[in-house]
Amino acid sequence: MKGILYAGASGLFFSLFLTPLFIRLLAKRGYGQQIREDGPTAHHVKRGTPTMGGLVIIASVVFAYLISHLLAGSDISSSALLLFGLVFGLGAIGLLDDWLKIVKKRSLGLTATQKLIGQAAVAIAFGIAGLHFVDKYGLAPISRHLSTVRDTSWVLGGAVVVIWVTLLIMGSSNAVNLTDGLDGLASGTAIMAFLAFTLIGIWEFRQSCEYSHVARCYAVRDPLDMAVMAAAFAGACAGFLWWNTSPAKIFMGDVGSLSLGGAIAGLAITLRAELLLIALGGLFIIITMSVIIQVLYFKATGGKRIFKMAPLQHHFELSGWGEVTIVVRFWIIAGICVASGLGLFYAQWVTR
Repeated sequence: MKGILYAGASGLFFSLFLTPLFIRLLAKRGYGQQIREDGPTAHHVKRGTPTMGGLVIIASVVFAYLISHLLAGSDISSSALLLFGLVFGLGAIGLLDDWLKIVKKRSLGLTATQKLIGQAAVAIAFGIAGLHFVDKYGLAPISRHLSTVRDTSWVLGGAVVVIWVTLLIMGSSNAVNLTDGLDGLASGTAIMAFLAFTLIGIWEFRQSCEYSHVARCYAVRDPLDMAVMAAAFAGACAGFLWWNTSPAKIFMGDVGSLSLGGAIAGLAITLRAELLLIALGGLFIIITMSVIIQVLYFKATGGKRIFKMAPLQHHFELSGWGEVTIVVRFWIIAGICVASGLGLFYAQWVTR
């Protein structure tokens, strides 16, 4: 359990002190954010702000995880290695997208199709690999059972599991990417989700079938190590938020948003709480749905819009809300969603 504290504290430390060094490096090389011309005019002052800060988050998580295991003397799990592979893969796609935006000096990098194909490839590889690496108890990092707040009795075929996992990962990574539009919004919301998964991992470890023989025990491969991973991500995001809050000194970029979204989905999958993503990632879903609704309504009505602009946070900007006001209020919504998700998780245990 000490490993979780080590991971969270180390992630916070590395991210907090590496980020300003990275800001100076990016500013020296002129690697700044490009701003959409059709976006809110208030965002034009952000043009040139260093981007690709997600690299610091990922590096901080790696350092924090390794230091935690070194200090705690615990083994590195297969689930963690797979999750790192997922994060690195999605981060590489985001990094390429960010790099192309900088080189082309415009707000468009990879095309939507290219990004989706890349995300799908990484997610499929994660899904296939996650069905292997079975431990001595017969548990793989990814279960063949459909899970809600825990595994259900519904057994899915291998191909169906991979497709399902791919949809979850692509949905989550793109949802966080859409949320990353205001200073501190995505990073602050992600902290709450990672803290929730830290608590879920701890609870599943303490009630694991490996140590507990009650009927309600959890058959999860590496719950404690996933809690360590979640704590490392929470700490790294908190350190980054210090510099990312308004007015942001750095943006996480697609390398950050895609990898964080993938990590959130990966934790839900490995902790057997897949459908709990709906509650824990409630704000991400709300923002994503605003885009879907806007596009469908626009096409159905021949050019009319429900929102002044999508994603939803930009609608409120154009309605006159201040950026900080939007971010704080959206954090409140995210906190309510996360609290609801944890409540559902615990309620299932109590009423089972």
